[in-house]
Amino acid sequence: MRVLVHLPALLASLTLLQAAASATREQSPTTAAISDAVNQVKVQVNKAFLESRTRLKTALSSESPSTRQLSEYLKHAKGRTRTAIRTGQVWEDSLKRLRRKATLTNATDPSLDLTALSSEVGCGASVPVVECDAHSPYRTITGDCNNRRNPALGAANRALARWLPAEYEDGLSLPFGWTPSKTRNGFPLPLAREVSNQIMGYLTEDVLDHNRPLLFMQWGQIVDHDLDFAPETELGSSEYSKEQCDAYCIQGENCFPIMFPPNDPKLKTQGKCMPFFRAGFVCPTPPYQSLAREQINALTSFLDASFVYGPEPSLASRLRNLSSPLGLMAVNQEVWDHDLAYMPFDNKKPSPCEFINTTAHVPCFLAGDSRASEQILLAASHTLFLREHNRLARELKRLNPQWDGEKLYQEARKILGAFVQIITFRDYLPIVLGDEMQKWIPPYQGYNKYVDPRISNVFTSAFRFGHLEVPSTVFRLDENYQPWGPEPELPLHTLFFNTWRIVKDGGIDPLVRGLLAKKSKLMNQNKMMTGELRNKLFQPTHKIHGFDLAAINIQRSRDHGMPGYNSWRGFCDLSQPQTLEELDAVLKNKRLAKKLLDLYRTPDNVDIWVGGIAEPLVERGRVGPLLACLLGKQLQQIRDGDRFWWENPGVFTEKQRDSLQKVSFSRLVCDNTHITKVPVDPFRANHYPHGFVDCSAIDKLDLSPWASVEN
Repeated sequence: MRVLVHLPALLASLTLLQAAASATREQSPTTAAISDAVNQVKVQVNKAFLESRTRLKTALSSESPSTRQLSEYLKHAKGRTRTAIRTGQVWEDSLKRLRRKATLTNATDPSLDLTALSSEVGCGASVPVVECDAHSPYRTITGDCNNRRNPALGAANRALARWLPAEYEDGLSLPFGWTPSKTRNGFPLPLAREVSNQIMGYLTEDVLDHNRPLLFMQWGQIVDHDLDFAPETELGSSEYSKEQCDAYCIQGENCFPIMFPPNDPKLKTQGKCMPFFRAGFVCPTPPYQSLAREQINALTSFLDASFVYGPEPSLASRLRNLSSPLGLMAVNQEVWDHDLAYMPFDNKKPSPCEFINTTAHVPCFLAGDSRASEQILLAASHTLFLREHNRLARELKRLNPQWDGEKLYQEARKILGAFVQIITFRDYLPIVLGDEMQKWIPPYQGYNKYVDPRISNVFTSAFRFGHLEVPSTVFRLDENYQPWGPEPELPLHTLFFNTWRIVKDGGIDPLVRGLLAKKSKLMNQNKMMTGELRNKLFQPTHKIHGFDLAAINIQRSRDHGMPGYNSWRGFCDLSQPQTLEELDAVLKNKRLAKKLLDLYRTPDNVDIWVGGIAEPLVERGRVGPLLACLLGKQLQQIRDGDRFWWENPGVFTEKQRDSLQKVSFSRLVCDNTHITKVPVDPFRANHYPHGFVDCSAIDKLDLSPWASVEN
């Protein structure tokens, strides 16, 4: 059946390739037809992008922006990313327009010359070509030049990689579930929200992970925000405005609303749907073997701390203190955490963070990733990394007075990138993968230029398993790890965009202590996602209605053209259950297996995120066998395909590598907060005072191997 799904797309591609060949013989009518179509589309798309930006600014200036508008602030494409997405939209709309013309004449109309279309659209110019310095010991900000054979491999603003071909309803771009009358593998797909209601929800208290602290959950989000981001695109024409999508749930163009099923409690309060906009995508690349829509990765595919430094040069410069000779990152000049720095404010008005508390007037923070202020624990984590960069830069200057600001910045950035790699592979991934760690991520054998480090499209769904580790409340703790202040326990939904709680209500220390001493939620087949995320996402005040993160994850995997659960099981050499008995054998939970089959009718159709998180956990791990495969394979490729990986000989000296082995999250806390008691093992659940020691007992990073021989 799956072969048949791809057959129309394959035939269409062959037809278009024949058209490209004939186009070389008949240039003039081709060029005219393409030019005319592209120019018309550009007018529409540019208008849509401009209107969208204006509309968002107006909405956030109002007294009551919607949940949709608050979340759009996070997902709004900027800079080069916006240019690449806009160009991809022009390509797709032009192709559709030319195809419509072709069907009116004949199938081999030379107006479908893909090379000429790409040139006219400006696909090649949407991402600037970077001049590679073969002798530079530092990464580029954009991720270009890492792989010398293919300098763009793993760079920002390129398409996510496909490990299996995309599966769209029309073979090109429409997600399954778009046309109600169309089936997938012979069955209609259930509504994303219905799956969420039936499978994800629970009313009783969270099941906490007695072995893992809240830091475990938070580190997962840090890693994710270092590796992938697909901002939303705009609507391609003026026919469908965002208001129509928002207010009237009218599906069309890039609007793919999440409809509420009958009897859903949100029907009474939120209307017929949650608005949902499709992810940004890019032009296809020659030789045009597939014209299926490919989503963008706005970030570099490398673990390089780009969430601190940004993935493009203009933002990277804006984040630096270029007036200082010390290679420092810019810090907030208006407010301080006692004597310690905060990130600068993003002074672009209006700010959703100011709307959360209109009397506090605290804007969102400016960081290397636009999502830094999404929730309060993420903002606190970003703050730690900003402070650590500046601490490293000052210490390196003391060791090397002759180094200029650029060298200090690059060396501190390089160390902080190594820190993220080490914590992720030494402390975080063994917990995630458990006994499967060695199978998927064997010991490092060195850089391999033939390994593709690009983030795969499926990883952006698979890594969302972390949403099931988020508890319903966040705790703030005092220096004795006891409840801090009059409001020590805060419901999660009140902490979205909540920068004022940091700046005007205690700083980051009480939150960091909560990360170290409170527990993550445990993924449980009967208690999957807390209602704080499933019903109140981006609902920081009572005035607005929250979103459902589970339904968004399901809709997003369909938007990305993700193959179904069994396709990925096959990819990982796992069994592909077809019956209730077989699915029960995989899930070890007959009730859950029956619920899934009642909804989807066949395991083939189960959305990848749903199937992945439904599996029982691998031994001593925090994901099931399918996610262990997908995550492990991806992380190994990120490591082995990175020329600047910290263990790769020549990146650091042997003595520097020996020093780096001693880094820890606890030391990061000691060096960049006023906290004096920390856990020996911060990725283990600890009960103060057991397992906690004074900061003096935690190894420091010895920077003496970075002292230049010139001294």
